[in-house]
Amino acid sequence: MTTFVHYPLLWGLLLVGVPVLIHWINMLRQKRVPWAAMEFLLASQKKHRTWIVFQQLLLLLLRMAAIAAVVLMLAQPVLQSGWGAWLGGVRTHHIVLLDDSFSMSERWDDTSAFDQAKTVTGRLVESLAREGDHTFTLQRFSQAGRPVRGTQPDFLEERVDSTFPDRLKTRLADLRPSQTAVGPLAAMEAVAHLLGQGEGERRIVYLVSDFRVRQWDDPGPLRKMLLDWTAAGVEVRLVQCVQGSRPNLAVRDLRPGPGTRAAGVPLFMEVTVENFGDTPVENVPVLIEADGQAQPALSIPRIPPRQAVKERFPVRFATAGEHRISVRLEADAVQDDNFRWAVIDVPAHVPVLLIDGDPEALDARYLSAVFAPGGPANTGISPRIETPRYLTLHPLEPFQAVYLLNVDRLDRSALAALEQYVAAGGGVGIFLGERSSSQVLNDEWHRQGQGLFPLPVEKPVDLPVDYLQRIPDLQLTDHPIFQVFAGARNSFLTSVIVRRYFSVPKDWRPGAEADVAVIARLRNGAPLVVERRFGRGRVVAFLTTAAPTWNNWARDNPSFVVAMLELQAYLTARPTAETPRLVGQPLELSLDAARYEPQVRFITPREDLSPTTVEEAEAAANGQLRATLVNTDVSGIYEARLVRNDGREEVRGFAVNVDPAEGDLRVLDYPELASRLDGVPHQFQLASRYEYAEGEQGGYNLGTALLCFVAVLLVAEQLLAYAASYHPPSWQRAEVLGGGA
Repeated sequence: MTTFVHYPLLWGLLLVGVPVLIHWINMLRQKRVPWAAMEFLLASQKKHRTWIVFQQLLLLLLRMAAIAAVVLMLAQPVLQSGWGAWLGGVRTHHIVLLDDSFSMSERWDDTSAFDQAKTVTGRLVESLAREGDHTFTLQRFSQAGRPVRGTQPDFLEERVDSTFPDRLKTRLADLRPSQTAVGPLAAMEAVAHLLGQGEGERRIVYLVSDFRVRQWDDPGPLRKMLLDWTAAGVEVRLVQCVQGSRPNLAVRDLRPGPGTRAAGVPLFMEVTVENFGDTPVENVPVLIEADGQAQPALSIPRIPPRQAVKERFPVRFATAGEHRISVRLEADAVQDDNFRWAVIDVPAHVPVLLIDGDPEALDARYLSAVFAPGGPANTGISPRIETPRYLTLHPLEPFQAVYLLNVDRLDRSALAALEQYVAAGGGVGIFLGERSSSQVLNDEWHRQGQGLFPLPVEKPVDLPVDYLQRIPDLQLTDHPIFQVFAGARNSFLTSVIVRRYFSVPKDWRPGAEADVAVIARLRNGAPLVVERRFGRGRVVAFLTTAAPTWNNWARDNPSFVVAMLELQAYLTARPTAETPRLVGQPLELSLDAARYEPQVRFITPREDLSPTTVEEAEAAANGQLRATLVNTDVSGIYEARLVRNDGREEVRGFAVNVDPAEGDLRVLDYPELASRLDGVPHQFQLASRYEYAEGEQGGYNLGTALLCFVAVLLVAEQLLAYAASYHPPSWQRAEVLGGGA
C-alpha cells in the first residue's frame, strides 16, 4: 500500500495531459498543401511511418511521465512495504517523547492527562502496524532527566511488526506519571544524542505533553532545538493531553520557624500552601503528623488566587534526635504536591558561649538568667560564661551562638577565629559597655567595613531625658527579633529607658556599608541595634549594655527576656541547612572516614518503586567519604543506615519532596502556543480528538528516489527528442552557412 504526505498535490497529475493537449492543438493548426516535389518524401514517410510514430509516441509518454514524476515527488509517496528499500525509499522513524512529569497526573472525570497520552501512543502504533514497515522509539521525560546519562528509552528504533502493539500495550500499562518536574528539553537532547544525524531516514517526532505555561510560556531553548530539527528535515507533531487550566493547591514549603530547637521546647513549624487557581479558596484543612502520630489539624482561612499563605503550627519533641513531620492537603486535581515532609534534628540543648570582658561578668549573668532561668521553665539553651582568652584556646564550632559583652580587646587570633566562625554561618551578638573602646572597635573590629563589627562608632554619650513629649526611647522595626512586638501597644517597651550609648559619625549611613541595616533606633534617631551579614553568618550589635547599667531594660522588664530569646533564635538560624531536596536530585552524604565504614545502605520511601540500595562511599577531601544515591524517584523520607567503626548502626533521615512549581496547571491554548513557536513548522492536535496526519503512517518515503527518476526521464526525453528530430549532414550545413548552391 502507498500513501502520500501531501495528498492535495495529487491534483497536479491532471497536468499529465498537457503534452497531449499541446500536440492536439498543433495538429489542428496544420494545413495540407499539395506539392509535387514532396511526393517522393511522402512515399519515404509511409515506408518508415511505424518507426516514426513509435518514436513520437514514446517521446510523448516520456514527457507525460516526467510531469507525473514531478507531481508525485512533491506529494511524497510513502510505500508501506519492504520493497521501498529496494526502490531507494527512506525509512520512516516515529519518535514519541512522552511527558510523565507529575503535572500529567492531573485527573478529571474518569481519566487523566497521562491516560490520554498513553491512549494516543497506543493508537498510533496500532495504525502503524496495520499500514506496513516502521521503526518506533519511546522516550519518557523522566528517563532523560535522570542525573545518570545513558539511561535507555523504553523502546529504541524498534521495528513495528504485528506483535509490537501488544508489547507496547504491556509496557504502557506499567507506566505511571513520575514525581519529577522535568521538562521536554532533556528528552529532546537525549533523543538527539541517541539517534545521531539520522541520515537516510524520515523522522517524525511526537511531543505528547500538557504544554504548561511553566515550560512553554518562554520556550527559548525549546524553540531553538525545534528549529534545528525542522531545518534538518524532522517533522514535528505536538499532541496536547489536557484542555484548559484547572485549579490546584500545593504545599509549597515545610520548615522550622524561628525559635530555639531543643528537646522539650515547643517549636513552631511553618507550612506554606499555594493556590494555583484563579479563584480564592477558603477554609483549607492541613493534616499534620509528627513521628507518625496525628496532630491537631491546621485550617487556613483563605488563600487568594495565585498566591501562597504561610501558617504556623506548634510541635514539641520530648527526646533529642531526628524527628519527622509531614503535612498533607485534601485530594484535588494533582495528588503529588499535596504532601510534604521534613526531618528535624533536635539536640538535647543549645550550647551558647558568653564572653564577658568584666571579671564580675555582670552582663553575662543577666543574659544567662534569660537563657537558663531554672525551675520548670525550659528554654533549651545552655549558656557558658568565659573570659576573652577562651576564644584563643578553644574551638567555637560546638556553640550555636557567641556573645561578646563589654569586651575591651581581643587577640588577633581570637578575632580571626571569631570572623571565621561567623563566615561559616555562625551568629554573634555584641553588647557594648564601659570597657568598650571606640578605637579598638573601629581599627580592629570594623576595619572600614572589612571586619565583623557593623559600623564605626565615636564615643559613649548620654541620651537626654525627655520630660515633655514622653516618646519611648526604643524605636523598633519589623525585624524578626522585634516582630513579636509589632502591632501591639506594649507598656513594657515604653518603660525602657536608655541612658547611655555609643554614638556614630554624623555622616554615616547604612547604605555606605555592605549588608548593614539599622534594626532599632533611639527616639533621637541615633542607631541603637545594627545588623550585618558576614559571609554566611550574621552579627547583631547593641550600642548599649546588656546589664541594666546604661539602661533599665534588663531590670524586671519582661520584654527584655522576649527580645533576647528572639535574638538567640535569630542568631542560631541556619538558612542554608534548610535547603530542600527535590525528587530527581542526587542525595549526597558526607562521612568522617575515621568514624564510619564506607558502605551506606539507603532505604527509600517506596520499596516497590525504588528498591533499597547499598552504595560504596568514595574518598573525598579532608579525610571525608562521600556517598551518593543517584535515583531519588519518589518523595518522602529516605534513610541512610551507617555503620560506625565500633560496629554500632546510625540512621539519618532526609526529606525529599516534589517541586511545587509543577503544580501550576495553567496551559497554553493553541494560538498562544503557536505564537511562542513562531517560525517552527509543526502540526498540533488534542489527544482527545487525535487524527493521524496525512503521510504519518508511511514506511519508506520515495521522494528522493522520484527526484532521481525525474532527472533520468528528463535526460532520456532530451536524447529521444534529439534522435527523433531531423538533422542535415554537416556538408549541407556548411553550404547553407557559406552561401553555396
